[in-house]
Amino acid sequence: MSLINTQVKPFTANAFHNGKFIQVSDADLKGNWSVLIFMPAAFTFNCPTEVEDAATHYAEFQNAGAEVYVVTTDTHFSHKVWHETSPAVGKAQFPLVGDPTHQLTRAFDVHIDEEGLALRGTFIINPEGVIKTAEIHDNAIARDISETLRKLKAARYVASHPGEVCPAKWKEGEKTLAPSLDLVGKI
Repeated sequence: MSLINTQVKPFTANAFHNGKFIQVSDADLKGNWSVLIFMPAAFTFNCPTEVEDAATHYAEFQNAGAEVYVVTTDTHFSHKVWHETSPAVGKAQFPLVGDPTHQLTRAFDVHIDEEGLALRGTFIINPEGVIKTAEIHDNAIARDISETLRKLKAARYVASHPGEVCPAKWKEGEKTLAPSLDLVGKI
């Protein structure tokens, strides 16, 4: 069963954020758009490149009204040290969420039982706590966060413009489509 259009399950997790330990819960995802970025573990090879990419685009996510959460199966203590020792991860100003109990990786169906790690999963969640996009792939393939940002903007657009859809490669400000019988076979 797909997670699309389902409510985020209740959770509470510890995170490292801007020099402090904080708690993050499903309640924090309500009222704003959220982007959850699952990674296998701290101190790996591809993960710091993705954290740095998200950090580079973080202001754009904030301008689009979204908070970013990076989630690994490590503890928030590991995330503190990761943030302090990796130049790439040190750029992160968003919460680095620890999931050592695997509550989140299992709830978002990205858990690898044999390894106790997460697959690379990206989820965009609307202000009501409903999952609007899901992307899950092999851990050897890092993401392009600019595509996640594009999807966030598309999800926000269609949420505020009922009856319109964003075509392939749609970018903010470009034309959308209004599905109708008149368009069938004409695109």
